[in-house]
Amino acid sequence: MKDFPRIIIGLTVACIASAFIMGVAFMLTIKAKKHNEYVEFKEAMYSALGYTHENPAPSTLQFHEVYRYILNEPKKDYMGYMIPLKNGKYCFVALNFDGNFLYKKDLNISEEEAREESAREKALSAVLNPSVKFFYANRIIIAVNNGKRVAYLLPRGFAGFKTTIKVLLALEPDYTIKGLEILEEEEDPGLGGEIEKNYFKNQFKGLTYKEITQLKVIKEPLPEEYRRILEQEREFTEEQIKKIREKYQDSHIYALTGATITSTCVTNGIKNIVKKFAYRIKVLDKIIKDQHINAVI
Repeated sequence: MKDFPRIIIGLTVACIASAFIMGVAFMLTIKAKKHNEYVEFKEAMYSALGYTHENPAPSTLQFHEVYRYILNEPKKDYMGYMIPLKNGKYCFVALNFDGNFLYKKDLNISEEEAREESAREKALSAVLNPSVKFFYANRIIIAVNNGKRVAYLLPRGFAGFKTTIKVLLALEPDYTIKGLEILEEEEDPGLGGEIEKNYFKNQFKGLTYKEITQLKVIKEPLPEEYRRILEQEREFTEEQIKKIREKYQDSHIYALTGATITSTCVTNGIKNIVKKFAYRIKVLDKIIKDQHINAVI
């Protein structure tokens, strides 16, 4: 009995020490994990834009992120965008769902700091009325080269056959698809999981806005010469690729064998992403122009 206090104190000290060590380890590993995730995502961005080790991105290429939020007030719902400015900070622009400007607030947050959701929430809380509730919706990554927009990168998710499919879609300034990367999926291996293969995702490459809005999935077998182009683009000339694409790329997507539902989910998901984005970016650009916002994008 006399040893109980000593045992209890010893166990308490051991628990505190263990918790401290685990906490430090967690802080160190979570930072490394976030860094690795960022590096992997950046590689996906370059890949979606068509850059490789053999064809590296120009050193002048920059990425700027725009964050979209949904806001709630009593009897009032609307949306807002965090827009990067030329001074290195952000401003927040609110607009109603009809695209009409409501108000603008300057934010004390840099582009690097804005990558952390908690930092964005703190910056928004500092300028918004306490009665306003806001919820992160999504982001637009705008690729700029020498002051000119060269592409849009859209990290998005949509329902697949089994779970959510997360993608990174790259668009030209005119909304033609530049590239598609599958970031996360849990479809059946060998069936729906084939959406990660070039022969499927490269079918979307080069589709114009009009073609995207008319996309449909067909169950016909993927022609062998088209498959070769899709899988091994680097081995063919631009003229060969163009010729084969024109022959088979007719506003339709060849479904994966045994995975028509997954193929349709991806096709419809991409159609919805592009149509919504095209509308929203036009509205946002008009507000930036009308309100004389000194945006870096």
